[in-house]
Amino acid sequence: MSAAPPPRIGLVLGGGGLKGFAHLGVLAVLERLGLRPTMVAGSSIGALVATAYAAGTPLALMEQRALALTRKQLFRVNTAAIARAGLRAPSFYAPEPLAALIAGVVPPARFDELRMPLLVNTVDLERGVQVAWGSPGFTDAPLREAVYASCALPGFFPPGKVNGRTCVDGGTCDNLPVTFAAQGVDLLVAVDVGNSEIQLASDILTAGLGSIFMRSATLMMRTLQGWPLREWDGPPMLLIRPRVSQYGWFNFDKIPTLIAAGEQAAQEALPDLQHALHAGRGIWPRRPVQVEVVRERCTGCGMCVALAPHAMERDEGGKAIPKRAVFDWSPADADFVSQCPTGAIVARRVA
Repeated sequence: MSAAPPPRIGLVLGGGGLKGFAHLGVLAVLERLGLRPTMVAGSSIGALVATAYAAGTPLALMEQRALALTRKQLFRVNTAAIARAGLRAPSFYAPEPLAALIAGVVPPARFDELRMPLLVNTVDLERGVQVAWGSPGFTDAPLREAVYASCALPGFFPPGKVNGRTCVDGGTCDNLPVTFAAQGVDLLVAVDVGNSEIQLASDILTAGLGSIFMRSATLMMRTLQGWPLREWDGPPMLLIRPRVSQYGWFNFDKIPTLIAAGEQAAQEALPDLQHALHAGRGIWPRRPVQVEVVRERCTGCGMCVALAPHAMERDEGGKAIPKRAVFDWSPADADFVSQCPTGAIVARRVA
């Protein structure tokens, strides 16, 4: 009797600025375990890491470049464009430093020259549609062009041209492109780098335009990526969430910490990979979670009931209450908790 073929595993790497260097820690664990995905996909910095990986760039070189990266190397004010066009300039920062960073780990090749299938998520700004470079009909594009466009956060960097299309950051519409990657695989490993949890920012009004924009973008991305996870009906998914939400998108001094956080999160989640495969559906890992409502904080606004009718309801007094004391939940099931306007809901892992 012939042995069963190995499972087809898709790896999806989400965006999140420098927090995406946590992907390197996840890849390190996959390498140690001998787990090699059959395809990879990514948005923004996830697209950069995914492309370098698919192209065969050694992980050691990626880590070396990440650890040596400085703010001055990535951000250079687009002085010429601003002086020439003022508010009509395409971006605040010049494109050359980002393009150089990409060229340092991504070869000058096209998608159809890779051995491993790769999807790079972008948004065609003129047509107003998502384009997954590497999908059928979009394989003749240069890797570097697609990755630059996927990393071109609007306002920060100019849009990129990919085979004549004007494209921007894939996270604008889909920061964790699991739906694109779900076709033809037996299991997805998706790495979400910190957009599911939003830390309190009491000084946001004094933090400047860039910080206000980035926080707004993070909130938008959290909402957008929550929709496919909420009603996931694709192949089983192992959702890895490194604990990096407390860091900013561009904390250059935290890069070693971010890589280590990715490694730790992968080590905690990957033992559930076989459970996910055998289940054949759902989001993993699954853990018992206790939900409580602090009644004096609850206003009865109903936000939790609207977002999570499977978990929350109102009592006779109009206050929110959980439908059960303990739930068997994946990492995505408790996302509604952080969206309570008064912080009245508490979810804790049960030992």
